[in-house]
Amino acid sequence: MTKSQNSQPLRIAVLISGSGRTLKNFIDLEKTGELPVDIQLVISSNPRAGGLQHARAAGISSIVFQRSNYPTGATGHEPYSADIFTACREAQVDYVVMAGFLKYIPIPKDFEQRVLNIHPSLIPAFCGQGLYGQHVHAAVLRQGAKITGCTVHFADNVYDHGPIIWQQSVPVHDDDTPETLANRVFTAELEAYPKVLRLLAANQLEIEGRPVRTARS
Repeated sequence: MTKSQNSQPLRIAVLISGSGRTLKNFIDLEKTGELPVDIQLVISSNPRAGGLQHARAAGISSIVFQRSNYPTGATGHEPYSADIFTACREAQVDYVVMAGFLKYIPIPKDFEQRVLNIHPSLIPAFCGQGLYGQHVHAAVLRQGAKITGCTVHFADNVYDHGPIIWQQSVPVHDDDTPETLANRVFTAELEAYPKVLRLLAANQLEIEGRPVRTARS
């Protein structure tokens, strides 16, 4: 059994590909003292990602690593990942937090159980390669599911597969569209991700292989 060993505040790198709404939530909560993190670095796969503006406005260092600058296919995964995690090591972060990062990166040994991801469904439902963003919510509605939600988990080298830390359910309404459902799930994400970061900062997670449990005080 291992327990998270980080002290407050958590030094984190946030990985983005798009608007950076989750990043902005982190920044706002950090400013008000509601989230014990110190965002050391923002890494984007997209030079036009809106989240880069949030980083600049907050005075946070940012780097762009475009996947198209690396070899195509599987041969490019390792060098792409190597550059990203080298930047994270140089920033001396405790955790890497994926926040809408849409590129595959193999996780090196020294970052195992140190990379977090949030997925907009209740894993293992509606997850895996190709199921992200609106694709997830459209699939939920096609299937006729009555409950969906979000999952915060440790990322590993399989899409949406690593040990689950926290799940938060959201009802599916009969008149939902992918857009209305996405909005409701994202509201849950704004609560779930900070909750997990607070647990990590408070040293309140126990990890036994795949099961992750909240530690008793």
